[in-house]
Amino acid sequence: MANQGERSGAMDGLVNGLSGASHGHGGAGDAAPRAVNRAGAAPGEGGRQEIARPTWAEVVSEEKQEERPERAEDGRRQHGHCPPTSTQRRNLGETGETKGGGWQDRRPHQQTLKCKRSQQNSEEWNRYKRPPSEQEYSEDVSQLRHGLNVKPTREELNHLSKACCRLWELDLNRLLPGKDYRIECGQGKKVYQKGDMASENLFSWLKDDILHRPTYSRFCALLDNYNPRQGYKELVTQQDKNEEAAFIEEIARSAPIKYLHQYLVLKGITSQDQKDFKKMLASLWFDLYGRGGCSGSSSAFEHVFVGEIKGRCRGENEVTGFHNWIQFYLEESKGNVDYQGYIFPRTCGDLPDSEMQLLTIQFEWHGLLKSVSSTLVGVSPEFEIALYTLCFFAGEENNHVHVGPYALNIKCYRMGVNKIGSAFPVAEQ
Repeated sequence: MANQGERSGAMDGLVNGLSGASHGHGGAGDAAPRAVNRAGAAPGEGGRQEIARPTWAEVVSEEKQEERPERAEDGRRQHGHCPPTSTQRRNLGETGETKGGGWQDRRPHQQTLKCKRSQQNSEEWNRYKRPPSEQEYSEDVSQLRHGLNVKPTREELNHLSKACCRLWELDLNRLLPGKDYRIECGQGKKVYQKGDMASENLFSWLKDDILHRPTYSRFCALLDNYNPRQGYKELVTQQDKNEEAAFIEEIARSAPIKYLHQYLVLKGITSQDQKDFKKMLASLWFDLYGRGGCSGSSSAFEHVFVGEIKGRCRGENEVTGFHNWIQFYLEESKGNVDYQGYIFPRTCGDLPDSEMQLLTIQFEWHGLLKSVSSTLVGVSPEFEIALYTLCFFAGEENNHVHVGPYALNIKCYRMGVNKIGSAFPVAEQ
């Protein structure tokens, strides 16, 4: 572990950078400043009190109060156990029963294990709320893998697809299907088809230690920092900023991010200085901007990885973003996601199976439909951050590349001039 005293100055600078970073110059749609004072008011607003955000239950059930009781939340999703949805009851084989107004699982041993695991995760994630200079981090990959080459070649600098393939090779933290996790793809469907074509959850098993890996664990700790409803200003605490800075510090020690840094330096896009690079990365992914008619209500990280609820009009909400497999796994394990099957390829080709790491799927999140969503399964958080950042700076809106064995179009939409509005993979046929 790195010496804490040596890191203190650099990490405090990164947190200060997160607090004071600008939000771009993208025009009317861009964000207000990210920093939020302890009273909850954004600087420059005269200290006026923010309007309280709705609870998550109010967000997803404005017209269904009789169907779904409110949950005692502050607008952020919790990591604790949730009562089973119809998906969970189906997977239990209807082995539970309603008793005293609640759901009772007849498999208490498995439920106890799940609760204990959730509690352990929460305790681990709470440690990341401390000041980053007081936290411990992994050894730098250069110390763990002597001789590991993370310098881009001339060919990779000239061809984005080659660089994306190199990132795939450098993802030393990527999971192996069947060894680290298992998925059940179920049956396929057309995008417009209604009905659930999957009799089981997408994820049937994940190795116990996966979410305790440093970058995975720190990534998970960030997922509950957001109100997913578009149009509501995010309230950012000092603990949130600590988690963000510590996550950036952790992934900056990984091979994909080191390759990304060298690539952007050689392209003249970012500074050689590590501190400046980490500030840029944190600003790109965590600075708030406007979406849904409200400044400071969204960010690249929230949209791409966490997911958002877009309200077109009363009673007509839909899921946007939500392209991360870890978030999918966690929400599915809590009963908040109902996997409904994979989407058929537009042309004849291989149908997905348990070994496939690029999926195009349909699901519901808290009862709201995501009709089509693409995700790379089993890749590490640092790989996805590196891949989408690379395409944002070195590519265009459509980036036809190869990532490992997969031919992809990495869609990369801008929000204003210098913010990621969305980024996700689309399978090429």
